[in-house]
Amino acid sequence: MYDRRNGALHARGAAGTRPHPPREHGRAGRPGTIGGMSDLAGRDLLGGPPPTLLPVDPAAALLEEGHDVRAVVRRHPDSPLAWAELAEQALDGAEDDVTAYAYARVGYHRSLDLLRRNGWKGFGPVPWEHEPNRGFLRALGALTKAAGLIGETPEQERCAAFLRDSSPEGADALGV
Repeated sequence: MYDRRNGALHARGAAGTRPHPPREHGRAGRPGTIGGMSDLAGRDLLGGPPPTLLPVDPAAALLEEGHDVRAVVRRHPDSPLAWAELAEQALDGAEDDVTAYAYARVGYHRSLDLLRRNGWKGFGPVPWEHEPNRGFLRALGALTKAAGLIGETPEQERCAAFLRDSSPEGADALGV
């Protein structure tokens, strides 16, 4: 119920109650906001999350210096790059397909852990152009190939789509 006082409409409370006080901030929301949406101001809400840029993998320098990959994995077992390197060597004939799949899967899971620790929300770009991202992308590419070799077609298709969604350039560079 409303009544007119001083030319404005005012809510009338039920018998024995007081009307709610007027909003202090009106329709604009809280002070310092535009329509109550200052947290969203300037953000591209339709463009998706920002690219994930991983830190430098500590195993990268050792691999670059030519250290044995297995020794690097022992020293840095959380390195996606080292596991990707092992998987790629296995795929190139150093080991059987099942071993390549296992190495690639470890690299993939180490990558997911690292991505999440660096703000990744389960989707979004992981650019090939950012060198430290290549350990993840190479592990995912190796997993795609190894899954196909052992006849795990749904896994191969899922990983290929994930790689292409994460980095079309990476998928092209890796031949996936």
